[in-house]
Amino acid sequence: MAMVDGYPDYMMKSIKLVEKKRERNMSTHVKPMNMKEREQILGKFHPDYMTGTKRELRVGIDKGKLLYNGIADLLEAKSVLDPKDVDLSKIDYDVDLLIIGGGGAGTVAALFAYESSVPKDEILIVTKLRHGDSNSMMAQGGIQAADRPEDSPALHYLDIYGGGHFTNKHELARALALDAPGIINWHQELGVMYDRQDDAEFQELSGGGTCRNRMHSAKDYTGMELLRNIRDKFRNLEIPVLEFCPIIEFLMDDKGQVAGGIAFNLETYEYYVIRAKATLLATGGSGRLHLSNYPTTNHYGATGDGLIMAYHVGANLTDLDTIQIHPTGDAHPEPLVGILSTEKIRGLGAIPVNANGDPFVFPLEPRDVESAAFIQECKEGRGTVTPTGMPGVWLDTPMIEIIHGEGTIQTLLAGEMRKFKRFGIDMTEYPILVYPTLHYQNGGVEINEKTETKIPGLFAAGEVTGGVHGKNRLMGNSLLDYNVFGRRAGIYTAKYVKKAKVGKITLNHLDKYNKMLGQANIKPKKTAPIILPEYRGEMAISRALDIL
Repeated sequence: MAMVDGYPDYMMKSIKLVEKKRERNMSTHVKPMNMKEREQILGKFHPDYMTGTKRELRVGIDKGKLLYNGIADLLEAKSVLDPKDVDLSKIDYDVDLLIIGGGGAGTVAALFAYESSVPKDEILIVTKLRHGDSNSMMAQGGIQAADRPEDSPALHYLDIYGGGHFTNKHELARALALDAPGIINWHQELGVMYDRQDDAEFQELSGGGTCRNRMHSAKDYTGMELLRNIRDKFRNLEIPVLEFCPIIEFLMDDKGQVAGGIAFNLETYEYYVIRAKATLLATGGSGRLHLSNYPTTNHYGATGDGLIMAYHVGANLTDLDTIQIHPTGDAHPEPLVGILSTEKIRGLGAIPVNANGDPFVFPLEPRDVESAAFIQECKEGRGTVTPTGMPGVWLDTPMIEIIHGEGTIQTLLAGEMRKFKRFGIDMTEYPILVYPTLHYQNGGVEINEKTETKIPGLFAAGEVTGGVHGKNRLMGNSLLDYNVFGRRAGIYTAKYVKKAKVGKITLNHLDKYNKMLGQANIKPKKTAPIILPEYRGEMAISRALDIL
């Protein structure tokens, strides 16, 4: 098959139509949808509303709730840990605060716990992969904060609440908006290099579903830049970390408190018993479950472990009947399928167009609405199909250079430009092909504004939690989420450990859970948490085309 600049000849024919209509498209804009139109397109084309993607959970505190199939399957699985394999009389680590997860939320929490008087040797981060291997590191577009005179946390709150379909826990959405400006100030103290205008003020762009420009960014490496600085401060303090040692189940005590966890060393296959006065769950999301058969932007360890462990001890879950499908996952070339092309591209003016070069949706609708519009366009035959059968629509990236001047993409989207150039595609000259990809876990373990779960001794922060974003998250609020609630977790766990006392540790809750499975006539074929995704043999993904 003949290729021109990274595209087969037949795709270049579609690109020529995009180029021919570009000038017209830049002056003719698709209007944003009203609420009724949004609900209609979501109902027809978003996987949250499709039949067969979810079912009722049959066991536990949330019995009867609708959850995505892949998550329900793991919640109805037998624990991967056999309590008989662990000697609880031997305590390997005894600390004030156990933090499970080495991404953004866990690292921020450790810093603020230390600043709130928890000795560094009484803090332990235990992480599945390396410290920093997380979705936090991979985030691109930016972080929201209402810090301009024409903006306010109240407006930010309304965007968060409306974007979440008015289902967010209002106290969590309020905390997210109110704490945001302080987080940006803290980042400046750490040395984060946010993009600036010529007058040295922050460059703040728009995100989908927002009424003001409040997106702070560091090119399209924002997540990496934030965690670079946060992790450097953490490492300079020499707070202890156990790498390649996922926690696979919580410990409880005879008072009904979470009292630490059981770690599993991925290299030696040893178990470690870790007792703690307070335990913070910061394990991130579940994109590697490939819910509804979508490809994913998520890092390799994002398998929903925290949901499973929390449910085993009786914590309740919320909003797991929804997932965030990001509209602009890469659809071509094949090695990039599912990888994110940041929303910042649309924030800078690139318009989505179909195979005929025609715009079909306002570029900055909320993510679920934008994704549904992309799916509709492809399902109704107006998308472009790649040589491997992947459907997609064009994101007309050359518009950015026309609007903002030559060199803008290299300056503000250096990561994106480098990514596509590896495959012979120059996004300053040609559009890129995109299709929705599984991006974020909207729901999770329910918390309050102090990051407390309903189980004493168990706190949670970051993507593993539910309630902050409701049924849909807006761009830039995930990096903000882990900073706001990571900070709060550090502060409130520090207060908790000053008075906490741990009783006799036990794993009896696992026997009780397995008994519940039997009482519900569930005969598990799987164990959970699954720790790492399985890609050998038949592929776990059947491509998004399969669900169209």
